Amino acid sequence: MVITKRGLVLGATALVLTTVAVTGAGLHLSKSQAFFSDSPKELVDEVWQIIDRQYVDGTFNQQDWRAIRSDYLKRTYTNQEEAYTAIREMLKKLGDPYTRFMNPEEFKNMQIDTSGELTGVGIQLAQDEKTKKLTVIAPIEDTPAFKAGVLAKDIIVKIDGKTTEGMDVNDAVKLIRGQEGTPVTLTIQRAQKQVDYKLTRARIEIHPVRFNVQNTPTEKLGYIRLNQFSANAAQEMGNAIKELEKQQVNGYVLDLRSNPGGLLYASIEIARMWINDGAIVSTVDRQGETDRQQANNRALTNKPLVVLVDGGSASASEILSGALQDDKRAVLVGTKTFGKGLVQSVRGLGDGSGLAVTIAKYLTPSGRSIDKQGIEPDVVFELSDAQRKDLQQDRTKVGTTADPQYAKAVDVLKQKIAEAKQGNRAATPVK
Repeated sequence: MVITKRGLVLGATALVLTTVAVTGAGLHLSKSQAFFSDSPKELVDEVWQIIDRQYVDGTFNQQDWRAIRSDYLKRTYTNQEEAYTAIREMLKKLGDPYTRFMNPEEFKNMQIDTSGELTGVGIQLAQDEKTKKLTVIAPIEDTPAFKAGVLAKDIIVKIDGKTTEGMDVNDAVKLIRGQEGTPVTLTIQRAQKQVDYKLTRARIEIHPVRFNVQNTPTEKLGYIRLNQFSANAAQEMGNAIKELEKQQVNGYVLDLRSNPGGLLYASIEIARMWINDGAIVSTVDRQGETDRQQANNRALTNKPLVVLVDGGSASASEILSGALQDDKRAVLVGTKTFGKGLVQSVRGLGDGSGLAVTIAKYLTPSGRSIDKQGIEPDVVFELSDAQRKDLQQDRTKVGTTADPQYAKAVDVLKQKIAEAKQGNRAATPVK
């Protein structure tokens, strides 16, 4: 677990788990050392100071950041709520939906429990940087939103009939969250059509990894689905690979479709399970200082690997798939990924509230910045709307021959296994 004095470093999309209430405090985020809990104005200045020191863009979105400080400190704040409003207003000037303030309740709900237990509808949200519309990054698998058919990049235009125009993520969270078993209706816009999704809030225990062995007429294949990069994802991934190695599979399909990301360190640890030697990711801050993460010669397998990705594969998913692609460790099959290449640091403030700050961008081993660009798969294979809906309505088909993208991945994997066998034979000395 990577915890620094300045907080816990996460991939961008981990920060928008706030559409569900996260229970527990499995990850303890550091408290600020400043004693500002009783002074609203000092809280405003504390946030300003953190942005001034850490924010990835040294131009602060072409804003005069010092003049902004002067402006906001001249104001009078009679209570914390007025300070919260001012902080959110100040942060909006950065034009970055991932740098955001959370009041104490929102901050508590954001914290990720190591048990992976969530209460809500199971979607991860962001505010589109250009349109400012509330956009679904990805539904979490086997949650109410996922089962109902909510898709990555859907736009939420209403929540229980209330328009979301001009609404930020925090306000949307308050409307979507609620007690287990209660209903909430999301009006979704997809292309030119609007549809009401009537959902029931639920408590969901999420295990990020599931796996099985799939026998074909010619090969034994290992299938691993990774739903999110949570605190226990690396351990579960390691256990899955070790078990499949015991069963002597010939190759692997790693499914990252609709995986919205999560903890940065989890993506690095999982990459090291597949990549024995080579770079994994570089993070670059505003001073241009680069932190490079490398493989450590501890890969759990060197067998052929195919990775499934789509538009819902974001952040930490893109770190992993980008490393596997650049290091030529795997073939990527599916559609272009989401395009989220920013890293946030989350920290507690003096009064129990919290701040998420974009502190760096990440680059793949070849130096690619995928923010807003995404990663193009090696083999493009689209699902039709009907095929996607069919898979969402019957989750037992995912990762089977009834899943067209998976079937394509298997075809590619079999080819790679055949090439590996041929290469091994060619390398075997003639006796």
